[in-house]
Amino acid sequence: MRITDIFSLAFNSVRSNKLRTGLTVAIIAFGIMALVGIITAIKAMNQKFTESFSTMGANSFTIRYKERNIHFGGSSDRLKVKKKGARKEKKSRLGEKISIQDAALFVKRFNFPAITSISIFGNRNNIAAYNSRKTTPNITLFGGDENYLLLNGFSLMSGRNLTRNDVHAGSNVCLLGYDVAKKLFREALPTAINKTIRLNNIQYKVIGILESRGSTFGFSRDNVIISSYTNVDHNFPSGFSFVLGVMTKDIQQVAAAMSEAEGVFRSIRKLSATEASNFVLDRSDSIAEKAINSLRFLTISATVIGFITLIGAAIGLMNIMLVSVSERTREVGLIKAIGGKSRVVGRQFLIEAIIISLIGALLGIILGIFVGNLFSYVLKTSFVIPWNWVLYGMLICSFVGLAAGLYPALKAGKLNPIEALRYE
Repeated sequence: MRITDIFSLAFNSVRSNKLRTGLTVAIIAFGIMALVGIITAIKAMNQKFTESFSTMGANSFTIRYKERNIHFGGSSDRLKVKKKGARKEKKSRLGEKISIQDAALFVKRFNFPAITSISIFGNRNNIAAYNSRKTTPNITLFGGDENYLLLNGFSLMSGRNLTRNDVHAGSNVCLLGYDVAKKLFREALPTAINKTIRLNNIQYKVIGILESRGSTFGFSRDNVIISSYTNVDHNFPSGFSFVLGVMTKDIQQVAAAMSEAEGVFRSIRKLSATEASNFVLDRSDSIAEKAINSLRFLTISATVIGFITLIGAAIGLMNIMLVSVSERTREVGLIKAIGGKSRVVGRQFLIEAIIISLIGALLGIILGIFVGNLFSYVLKTSFVIPWNWVLYGMLICSFVGLAAGLYPALKAGKLNPIEALRYE
């Protein structure tokens, strides 16, 4: 008997037992759906992280102060008394924030061919108002300089950027995020430039409106106002540390720039050769890398869930194939009586199991991609298809069908044709 005939018999058998086949296919499909669906959702999250952080540039890094770590317990009272002064000095230096003087001195001394920027975080509970319109108290305020937009992935929709004169003078000028501008000016958005708004009851002149950057995990990235760091430090003293940004021309220069920046800033912070740095250098792409790596345990969880479900599906498929062998004992006896060999009968049952598994895999993959991309729709990312896991799903289900159908196929092949024909 040709392989095409065996395949045809197996397919007809699968099609004739719709209820049994449907239940088995559903079990396998749900296992693959859980696996592919979660993987698709994770890929959508990775894509969102990459899009969110790519605007910061892989060829840039920041310098921020190193927060103090507070430890409880430890040395005896005698040691505390003896080293009280030294420990106090060490703590104060470790917790010393980057001042505006430190930041300005770094920009002056750092001679590496790179773009530098000074910024400070204001706060995130500000209110902006124009005439009778007012925002909710959730506006995030940043202070920057003329290079802040470039290093942080902002772009202007209209108006102009901050200038060096704006920074030096600490002028009450600002750049509005798209959501803020839309809320205050609505249809008159193009006329917002040079208008005066109130930021926490302080008057500011609008010099520019930023392009929309969308949202990340439901939080808008356009609900911001940017002024100069000197102005924010004067009008809204928050107590936060200043942050330095550095962008090189080429990604290959980042390591050398970070090395030189650390040396320059250690001298500004007056640290001795034996003292640890009380500041941290962070590469922009490392932030995205850490966020993406934190999602790996979800991939592992999804794989475990999928495999557990597929193990259950394999057991169910094996039981159903054993029942099929019992139900079709006379059919097996007839095939052997007309000259069919044991391996032909075994192949038929084995192919049936694989066909059921692959149908379940195909249905599960389609459902998984659909469910996973619902998450993509929420995050507003592009349609995601995890092609590698589509292939893995087909291979896994082929193996499940092979493993589950092997024993029933062997059992069917060993049936005695005389006894099989007499079976009721």
